[in-house]
Order: sequence, then C-alpha cells, then structure tokens
Amino acid sequence: MRYQFQSNPGQMSYKPMFFTDAIKTLISINILIFLLQTISKSEQLFFNVFGLVPKMVWSELMLWQPFTYIFFHGDIWHVLINMFVLWMFGTELENVWGKKNFLMFYFITGIGSGLVTMIFGLYSIIPIVGASGAVYGVLIAYGLTYPNRTVYLYGIIPIKSIWFVIGIGVIAFFSSFNNVTQISHLTHLSGMVIGYILLKKPIHFQSLWFAIVKKFLEFKIQNEEKKISQKYEMEKDLNSILDKINREGFDSLSKDEEDRLYKNSQSLSYDKKKD
Repeated sequence: MRYQFQSNPGQMSYKPMFFTDAIKTLISINILIFLLQTISKSEQLFFNVFGLVPKMVWSELMLWQPFTYIFFHGDIWHVLINMFVLWMFGTELENVWGKKNFLMFYFITGIGSGLVTMIFGLYSIIPIVGASGAVYGVLIAYGLTYPNRTVYLYGIIPIKSIWFVIGIGVIAFFSSFNNVTQISHLTHLSGMVIGYILLKKPIHFQSLWFAIVKKFLEFKIQNEEKKISQKYEMEKDLNSILDKINREGFDSLSKDEEDRLYKNSQSLSYDKKKD
C-alpha cells in the first residue's frame, strides 16, 4: 500500500469535487447508523454491544467491537463534526490514493487506534464510540501530504495545514493524560501515530501475508518434530521397561516404572488410533 506525497503551496484546502465514492459511502453509513440508534432510543444497548468495551472484547470474545465502534457516535455533534472533517480532508486524499487505498488507510487507523486504546485499558467497561481515531489518521495524512495548504481555523484564521495538524496532535497528546473528560484523546493520538507510521513506512500486504504463513508453517513443523521426538523417547523408555519385565518379571518394576509403562502405553495407543 503506497501513498503519494504532494506539496502544492498556495492552493485552497480542498478540490471542487463534492463527494468521492469512499467518503460518500462512509458518511452515509455513519449517518444511517446514527439515525437508527437515535430512533430506537437504545443507544446504551448499541454502545455495549457494538461500541468498544475493552474488557468485553477479551472476556466475552466480542471480537467485532474494534471494527464496529467506528460507526457509532455519542450525539449529533459528534457524528456531524467527524463526518465534516472526513469530507473536508479525506476527499482529496481519496482522489490521489484511490478508493481502495483510502479505505484501507481509514480502517487500519480506526481499528488500530481502538486496539491501542483497549490495550491501555484492558479492564475498562466504559464504551468507546466514534470514527475519531480514523479521522485523526486522515488529518495527519492530509497535513503530511499537503503541508503548505492553507486551512482556516474557526473559518477565519489562516494557518498552514502542517501546523494545524501538529497543533491538534499536541492537544491530543497532553489531553490523553486527563482522565476527567469523557473524550478518548488516547484514541485520537493513536490514530495520528498509526497514520504517520503507515505514511512513512507503507505496509506491503503480500509480504506481510507471506511472513505470517511462513511463521505458521515453521511453528507447525517444529511442533510436529517435537511430537516425533517425544514419541521416540516414549517408545525407547517403554521398550526398556518391557525388556526388564522379560528378564526379571513384572514384580521387579518400581512404582515409577509401572506408572511410566501405563502412561507411555496409553499415549502411544492413542497416537495409533489417531493415525
């Protein structure tokens, strides 16, 4: 997955195209889910099942939560601001990267930031919801791809995009130490860090998949070799005990030898049945 860097000083912060395919799909899904959770008046139920509740992920095996939490939002302003920022800064990135690469970047930063947040709060039962981790990843990508673009803070103050991104990154960093607010600043910061790593060191998924398969096969071979070695040792020990019985009789066996005779016979018999 490669990402193209550009630096075009003096241009405005986004292109004329109103909605690109991925942005349109993501915004539609997020708005639709927000409407459904609002109409149902069962937000807490949705958040507990589909939000990211760190303890529930590993204790109840709710393994879908690091993915689904990015589609749920706490209130109308939460979803509107996230979707506006996604549209404003993500549209041009999708135009440059293409739909597939943009979506891959979005979900890696979103899911990755959720996993980081979960690791730092394994026993937390407070649901985390929102696409902010992925959106902050998009922000860092825009700032690094178009560092000299002008954005307007509060719609008034002109500022270079790179300084805007650095500013919100610093705010997210220091805010992550504050446990009073209900906003998960750690998720925001994690999204930016993961986004930065992806941009500076793109992931080659074919190589990654090859490495995973290779490690799995190596582990499988080592495990088989270990089983063969253990089986050989058991057979050797069993033959030694049987030779002693043949020479001196069964009564000559010690308690330990009797236990080994029974245990090794059972193990070898079980292995033959499986074969």
